[in-house]
Amino acid sequence: MASTETKAQSAAGPADDAAGATTVATPDDASGDLAGLEAGLDALESTVVARQPWLRTVASKTFPPLIAIAIVIGLWQLAYHFQVKPHYLLPSPVDVARSLQEKWLQGTLLGYVWTSISRGGLGFLASVALGTVLGLIVARVKAVRSAIGPILSGLQSLPSVAWVPAAIIWFGLSDATIYAVVLLGAVPSIANGLVAGVDQISPLYLRAGRTIGATGLAGVRFVLLPAALPGYIAGLKQGWAFSWRSLMAAELIVNAPDLGTGLGQLLEQGREIGDLSWVLSAILLILIVGIGIELLIFAPIERRVLRSRGLLVKS
Repeated sequence: MASTETKAQSAAGPADDAAGATTVATPDDASGDLAGLEAGLDALESTVVARQPWLRTVASKTFPPLIAIAIVIGLWQLAYHFQVKPHYLLPSPVDVARSLQEKWLQGTLLGYVWTSISRGGLGFLASVALGTVLGLIVARVKAVRSAIGPILSGLQSLPSVAWVPAAIIWFGLSDATIYAVVLLGAVPSIANGLVAGVDQISPLYLRAGRTIGATGLAGVRFVLLPAALPGYIAGLKQGWAFSWRSLMAAELIVNAPDLGTGLGQLLEQGREIGDLSWVLSAILLILIVGIGIELLIFAPIERRVLRSRGLLVKS
């Protein structure tokens, strides 16, 4: 009897051990499950970048704008064909293209474009220097911020053309008038963009900078400006848009033989002779230059900064 019970217990033992092994988790099993969970979360957060052929990349970036332009030109041609306005008030796309071709053949088109780009670039660089210093002072000095912070916001909303009569009285019909209007239009936008970028910096970064000795100009160079870079770049983009608009407003009004002819003056000349094809060709050039500067200079810089901070991921 005893031997029978012993055999029964020995036969039941392995089965009980096997059952216990399936229901009781060991520390090694728990660590393995945790590692698998962490790997799964990492896989969810990571982005798989598939390298596309450059032809497909170029096509994906160029086809949508080209299609949009084709739609606009098609609607324009239809409006011309059905005479929504008389032809002298609404020229066709072909008439505008012919006007551009005439100026190209005369050898004056690139000169008009370069005059405006050089003025806009020089005025923008001066605006960046003044706006950066002013933005840092407003962002870091509370008394200055309370005093002129609202004034900067007001100046940013003021139309640039409103400064032209005052600038003509101050400086006459000269390049100084044009640059003054550009500065007054762009500096508030750049300063406000930098102030917004500084306001979004975590106080932990500033304390860490002070801890390692980055104070004064060193703190501005190595801590403040790098941390505020996304907001600062947004302010620079807006500053360029305001400087370009301000330049066109100034060139429309400030017109003298010794100033040279920019795109704004070209636009005004077309208005004076009543040639709408001339006017529309000048508007088209102004639009192309503004979009080109944005796409070729500011967009790559912004993408690089955002990608370096993990705010933009390639797909």
